Amino acid sequence: MRPSNIGKKDLMAKEYSRTQRIAEQIQRDLAQLIQRDIKDPRMGMVTISFVKVARDLGYAEVYFTVMPFGEQNEDDAISAASEVLKEAAGYLRTELAQQMQLRTVPKLRFHFDASIDRGRRLHSLIEQTVREAKKKEAEEGSGENDEPVS
Repeated sequence: MRPSNIGKKDLMAKEYSRTQRIAEQIQRDLAQLIQRDIKDPRMGMVTISFVKVARDLGYAEVYFTVMPFGEQNEDDAISAASEVLKEAAGYLRTELAQQMQLRTVPKLRFHFDASIDRGRRLHSLIEQTVREAKKKEAEEGSGENDEPVS
């Protein structure tokens, strides 16, 4: 029985903040584990960008970005890193269990985070549009002075 002075919203806020804290801890610990323990030559430099943990702590959605190395193109780097991380998920979960003080550690599901790449592309398009607008403005400005004076 819950005390009358604690409302449903308060319980929801506490639960959310706990899952958020767990997600942040998983993100920090995973970043260290991947850097230190995963030595697969197929994988480029991986960054854990975001972790979302289910309320029941059954699973954690782990979003990552990858920077290709050597002759690897971006698509190959993404698929290789995805494969390596999925293969290592059990090992990483076991290591997390040893580091964290949780009764159960969520199952890890890895996903490529395309939002950073989309943001980079949008930024590039905006810069290109601004440059073209300035160029067009400069051309129109210089064209007005060429009119004959009567």
